[in-house]
Amino acid sequence: MKCENCGAPMQMDPDHGRFVCPYCLSECAPKANFEGVAVIGPSDLDCPLCRSRLSHARLLGYGLMYCEICNGMLVTMDDFIPLSEDLRGRRDTPSYVGLPPGSHALERRIGCPQCKHTMDTHLYGGPGNVIIDTCEDCSLHWLDRGEMHRIALAPDHRYIA
Repeated sequence: MKCENCGAPMQMDPDHGRFVCPYCLSECAPKANFEGVAVIGPSDLDCPLCRSRLSHARLLGYGLMYCEICNGMLVTMDDFIPLSEDLRGRRDTPSYVGLPPGSHALERRIGCPQCKHTMDTHLYGGPGNVIIDTCEDCSLHWLDRGEMHRIALAPDHRYIA
């Protein structure tokens, strides 16, 4: 990506989710896609499902790895709950209760993009009726397309009278 002001190559700043020109210090933030994910640039990790290269990305200011092919996302355990809560706080559509996943979905075995060990496939204990994959060693969660948003759109039982 080239700087619009001076034409120099811009450098990725994954911590802030933008590109910065080292010469004129101009900044450029990538546009978010249909899921609200702003793709910043390529990573050195491969998608555990489609084997394409994951990209550094941001969602509501949280850093994650994102697959532009299958729309899966790799989220750190530290960011998972705050991100899902921030998404829930921003929801502007009615709650959605998805169908429970079939038991066959628990049989899937995928490798962790970081350490390559088999991730633990399990029902997510929170809302959304989703199955996620977890690597405890790397402190990472893999979510398939739309699963983070299903969690965010699930009814909030804390406020039911």
